[in-house]
Amino acid sequence: MNRLAKFYASSIGKKFIAAITGLILFGFVAGHVAGNLKVFTGTDSITAEGETFAVPHIDQYGHFLRKAGEPFLPAMAFLWTSRLVLLASVILHMTVVIQLSLKSAEARPVEYVRSKKKASSWSARYMMFSGSVILAFIIFHILHFTTGTIKLGQFEHGAIYKNLRNSFSLWYVSLGYVLVMGLLTSHLFHGVWSLFQTLGFDSPDRNKAIRMFAMVASIGITVGFALVPLAFLFGVLQEVPDYPHHLLENH
Repeated sequence: MNRLAKFYASSIGKKFIAAITGLILFGFVAGHVAGNLKVFTGTDSITAEGETFAVPHIDQYGHFLRKAGEPFLPAMAFLWTSRLVLLASVILHMTVVIQLSLKSAEARPVEYVRSKKKASSWSARYMMFSGSVILAFIIFHILHFTTGTIKLGQFEHGAIYKNLRNSFSLWYVSLGYVLVMGLLTSHLFHGVWSLFQTLGFDSPDRNKAIRMFAMVASIGITVGFALVPLAFLFGVLQEVPDYPHHLLENH
């Protein structure tokens, strides 16, 4: 434990933790956007009691996540384990980044005559700002689409497609989500680039490729997220008739 505490107390240890937790969070947003894009893949026709219902793929995906791990794990166990890992990653990531920032400020109490900020990118200079906004957005997003505590349009647990359509048909909701996604581009670009540096993968031979990957990944993820509210807002994705949710249990 003493060795672990010393590692955490060191700048190298904090940077390593920031990189690993950042990698976990990057993997989550990449998986999350892939799941969100299921709104574009259509529906399955499921027949029950002599009637045929159109069930959106994204609703089936949500049901799969809730039941993942069965019968070896109880329902929702896998999902809640994933959520707790993500929560721990967010807390650790925020904590070490703030500590590193404070330590850097203490080590340089007097500003340089010629500020280094001019040499750094916009995304690097405003990481704390973009990260704070994204954190507030995550809390809002959970209260909006997971718990239904914040109601912007009608909300029904388990009806993912319907909830997305009800909310994103409101222009101000879609606009807010798209604006935050713009900040996500900036945060991801610098974050992905930095984690490769911290983990020791950067080199003069690879830096161009790493930078390109960071750019493509950050823009691709952001565009993927933004496409969903925009598609609902502009009527590209239509309303799907209600279906009995017990259909998913046997499908």
